Order: sequence, then structure tokens, then C-alpha cells
Amino acid sequence: MVMNEFLDLAIALAEGALLGVFFFVGLWLTVRKMESFQPAALLFLASMLLRTAIVLLGFYFILGDNWQRLLAGLLGFTLARIIIMRLTRRLEQSGQLLEKGASHES
Repeated sequence: MVMNEFLDLAIALAEGALLGVFFFVGLWLTVRKMESFQPAALLFLASMLLRTAIVLLGFYFILGDNWQRLLAGLLGFTLARIIIMRLTRRLEQSGQLLEKGASHES
């Protein structure tokens, strides 16, 4: 009985993490595309509405009405945010280093 509950919470944590990865990677991609997209506000608004709707529906349908599953899902979502923030920061820093190196070589 306890093992089933633990497995259920672990699955909810993973589902929340997947929703978080979807949301925050989508946000990162949106911000990167805003420079080249002409009505940037329209892109940002459409992306925000789509990402938010999918995440809310995901929490509603996947995580159900159990508050423990919801809490585990929110924890997974938050952990995904922390991981995505660190990864994107590293990617941007390495990209800046590559750009600086390329400008010094030419």
C-alpha cells in the first residue's frame, strides 16, 4: 500500500517536471525568437497563453484531485525551473565565450 503511494507521488513529480520543462524551455525559446519576430508582443502573448493553458490542463488532468499528487507535481515543476535556468545560463555563457573568441580571431 505504501509503495503504491510512493510510486504515485514519484510519477506525479516526474509529470510536474515534464510540464516544467515544456513551460520553461518554451519561455526560453520565445525570448530568443523575440528579436527576429516583428510584433514581439504578439509572439510573447500567444506563447504565454499556449504554455499556460497546456500546463494548467496538465496539472488538472494528469495530476488529478489529490493534493499530495498536486504538491509533488508542483515540486517537479519547480525543480525543472531550477534546472532549466542553470542549463540555459550555461548555454548563453558558452555562446558568449564563443562569440568573443570568434571576434578576436578575425
